[in-house]
Amino acid sequence: MLDWSELAGLRVIGRMAEMINQRWNLGVGFADERGQLIDTPTIQRYATDRPLCVLLRRTPEGRRRCDAVAQQMIEHHRAGGEKTGSACMTCHAGLFEPYVPVRMDGQFEGLLLAGGFLREEDREAQSEEVLARCADLSIPKGDLRRALERTPVLSAEGERMLQDLLELVVNEILIFREEVTRKERRLDRLTRELAERSEYGQLIGKSPAMRSLYRTLEKVAASASSVLILGENGTGKELVARALHFHSDRKDKPFIVQNCSAFNDNLLDSELFGHARGAFTGAVGTKKGLFEVADGGTFFLDEIGDMSPTLQVKLLRVLQEGTFIPVGSTQTRKVDVRIIAATNRDLKSMVEQGLYREDLYYRINVVTLSLPPLRDRLEDLPMLVDHFLARHGPESKIRLSSGCLDRMMDFNWPGNVRELENEIERLLVLQGDSEVIGEEFLSSRIRYEIYPGGAAPGGPREQAPSLPEAVERLERTMILDHLKRSRWNKTKAADSLGISRRNLIRKVQAFDLDRRKNR
Repeated sequence: MLDWSELAGLRVIGRMAEMINQRWNLGVGFADERGQLIDTPTIQRYATDRPLCVLLRRTPEGRRRCDAVAQQMIEHHRAGGEKTGSACMTCHAGLFEPYVPVRMDGQFEGLLLAGGFLREEDREAQSEEVLARCADLSIPKGDLRRALERTPVLSAEGERMLQDLLELVVNEILIFREEVTRKERRLDRLTRELAERSEYGQLIGKSPAMRSLYRTLEKVAASASSVLILGENGTGKELVARALHFHSDRKDKPFIVQNCSAFNDNLLDSELFGHARGAFTGAVGTKKGLFEVADGGTFFLDEIGDMSPTLQVKLLRVLQEGTFIPVGSTQTRKVDVRIIAATNRDLKSMVEQGLYREDLYYRINVVTLSLPPLRDRLEDLPMLVDHFLARHGPESKIRLSSGCLDRMMDFNWPGNVRELENEIERLLVLQGDSEVIGEEFLSSRIRYEIYPGGAAPGGPREQAPSLPEAVERLERTMILDHLKRSRWNKTKAADSLGISRRNLIRKVQAFDLDRRKNR
């Protein structure tokens, strides 16, 4: 349904209504699909003082007839086969009332109308017709004649021009509405894609945790605020930083990455802020720091929790004022850089222990993004596997066997997505010419690791298990497999295993085979 108030506010419609008013002293009006005149302050500005209509509306019957004109236009429109072009009818008083129907997607939405007027070629006859039609309204003929003298008179050419303008107004309405509809559809599509999207930049996954992350990234990317990314090693913190940069207004500027734990304090100082010639032994020339290189762009500082207190002070100055002094220099440099920091350490705890500056913590912690570990979004693992197989595999389609994928789904992945990618690369190297990779090619830590949290008994994961350990692991694996086949119906699983339901429940609790952890 059209929002007539919104349409009436369009500048082009206001301009055309002004032209019609100035040229012929006629007003423009709107009626909805039921024939009800639209009356808003904006539309009232398009109206004119039509003396005959004002005179007629002073009587109750005249007002009733005038109010019914729009409904009569709709009946006239339908009687004419609902043509889409402009038309003209004679109102109850005998004035000519042109109108243009408004249709959207074949649906009748209402009318655009203008009137009323007399025709130039037979003005006298029309005037007498008006007097005859209004005779029963008890209005003095002198008043009617004076009102008729002030009624607009249009030539045939003027009437055609008026109808052309009305059709042009309707075309503008349709263009505007189509544009609004297109934008609404695009918004709906983007909203739907955002709700269903399986990737953002180079990030892969459509689990609830990842979809929530994508929604946050959409909001944060356009901002210039500092962002702190928290997460375990291998969760993709640098990928998130890249996604933020390349979805921002800074995407055409540099994106610089520096790991704060890669250098000692002095080297990191020089790397970040640069140095002057002779600042230290070996400084044979002036070196531009990474902050200068990143000017206008984004600087991703990984492992920022490993930065020394001295460098924390210099970084705080850059965040607060955008200025710094290179090592061995006295000249202040100014830069415009967005800081994205990342760490797997608990900075808040470090602040409480006095190991990290509180003011810097709050400066880099304007927006916090927490990345979920892979074990908390295992439903994304098949998609990630396909992605890495396509990235590192040959042209031919290679896939994992169901047993191999099941083993991977049961693994805890302490190294997260990075560990998964490395494992896929290893499988592709070892699989040979086979198009299906079996579980026998998996690393021993994955084949034998079936305990949540990586707590396999008997020492290091790579060490071969003892006989009791192997029996216990086999028992757990069999119970887990039977539970999955029975869709976690413990009665059916116990029957297929040949044990009592009570015994099964006891073993499920002992092995920590919780349904949520192994879904």
